Amino acid sequence: MKAAPFDYHLADHLDHALELLDHLGNDVKLIAGGQSLVPMMAMRLAKPSHLVDINRIQSLQQINLQEKSLYTGSTVKQKDLESSHISQAIPLFKQALPWVGHQQTRNRGTVGGSLAHADPSAELPLIATVLNASLHVQSHNSQREIRAQDFFLGPMWTSLAPQECLTDIHWPIWNKQFFGSRFLETSIRHGDFAMASAAAQINLNPDGTIQQLSFGVGGMGATPIAFPSLSQPLIGKHLSSEAMHELANQAILLTEPTSDLHASASYRMNLARTLLSRALLGAFEQAQQHPQ
Repeated sequence: MKAAPFDYHLADHLDHALELLDHLGNDVKLIAGGQSLVPMMAMRLAKPSHLVDINRIQSLQQINLQEKSLYTGSTVKQKDLESSHISQAIPLFKQALPWVGHQQTRNRGTVGGSLAHADPSAELPLIATVLNASLHVQSHNSQREIRAQDFFLGPMWTSLAPQECLTDIHWPIWNKQFFGSRFLETSIRHGDFAMASAAAQINLNPDGTIQQLSFGVGGMGATPIAFPSLSQPLIGKHLSSEAMHELANQAILLTEPTSDLHASASYRMNLARTLLSRALLGAFEQAQQHPQ
């Protein structure tokens, strides 16, 4: 199929893009990499009347370290984040980005595009949710900050308004002493959508007790899911391998996966339970080995 007719607008700078969004109304889509939007338009699952291309806006293409976070502009290419030495500040990137589609799609796909597309099985939305990254958005007249756990509302549905543009993301950087992280995923073929995925990140105190812990799963509901209500009570405590298995079980019981052609809901729950257990154990073992 071919996309429905639309008008194309190339934005020269951010203010120009925001002016176009304000002027063109609600039936408008931003495009940068286009790795998700263009196929949807080709299948006529999305039929915007206007496309605003923000791919050439230099201010949205920056990656840099700040005091306690890694800053990425929304149109940073996934391949650039994957290869940048700066991104080593967030080890989950190196672990998860090879699972994002294929190298060819990562060459064009953008960080902000993946987040704004809000596929509940996608890798970057899960990392953003687990780290509770800060997403900064702007419109012609205002700007605001949205925490990742409030950003994703449902499949392909976010708290972005039609006239807003996701401009940058601030990913929290954790202390690298006694630190561990792990990302795991299972799909039919590498590069396919995940049947289930899991991410965990942990900081230990020198005595082996938990200083900081966050974990979550993807593909297990309408949005990626983190479990702060389960992780926060564990701060300051020792955690055995048996307790981590039970923690994973408690988390998966809070999810509501659906069945499809690839996997039943019960299979997804069993799969996610295993992935999350392994992610927690792997992150914990890494943190125990030595200061990073």
